[in-house]
Parts: sequence; structure tokens; C-alpha cells
Amino acid sequence: MNPLTIEWINKAEGDYATANREFRVRKTANYDAVCFHAQQCVEKYMKACLQEANIPFTKTHNLIVLLDLLLPIKPNWEETKPKLLALNNFAVNFRYPGDSADKEIARQVIVFCKEIRQLIRRNLNLEE
Repeated sequence: MNPLTIEWINKAEGDYATANREFRVRKTANYDAVCFHAQQCVEKYMKACLQEANIPFTKTHNLIVLLDLLLPIKPNWEETKPKLLALNNFAVNFRYPGDSADKEIARQVIVFCKEIRQLIRRNLNLEE
């Protein structure tokens, strides 16, 4: 595996761990942070796939832009589009005043993150 791909995976796993750890906090959980790190996990895993396939990409938080780059080699990933659209909201919007996540939103975002993470890890031949 390409060394830069491994770095993307490691960064993605850091965000995954942070999202899950924060979700389990009993008092004063930061659900906005849960959603942000879940989105970041998926974004970095998608970039790992692009890196491994030698597909160039620009700096973006838009998961649909990344999906469009991956669809020529992963056409069945089209089915992830609704979840990626939902996750897109948490890259920026929830980081600033105006929008906030609650526990139920965070729970759904974690579910989407786990599903997409598993799909990508299988495609990268990574053990669970």
C-alpha cells in the first residue's frame, strides 16, 4: 500500500476514534464535534482510496466531489450518495453558530460513518 494512503487511513482512524469517544461522553458531550469528526473520517478514507488509485484530487471537504472522482472505479458506491450528502453538512456548517447537533443527529451520523468506513476498509483490504 502506498505510504501516503496509510497516512490518510491513520488520520481517518484518529477522527473515527475521536467521534466515537466524544459520543460516549456522559456529561457535556459535544455532538457537533462528533458529527465533524465522523465527516472527517469518511472524507479522509475517500481520499485514501483516491490516493491508492492514483486519482488526483484537490483540497475539498465535499464528499460528493470525492465520490464523483471514485465512481469510475467504484460504480456501486453511488448507493452511498444520500449518506454522503447528509455527512457533507457537518464539514463546516455545524462548526459555527446557527446549527447544532443533538444526540439523535450524532447517533445517525455515527451510523453513516461506520457503514461507509466499513465499505472503504473492505475495498482497501483492511482488516476490521
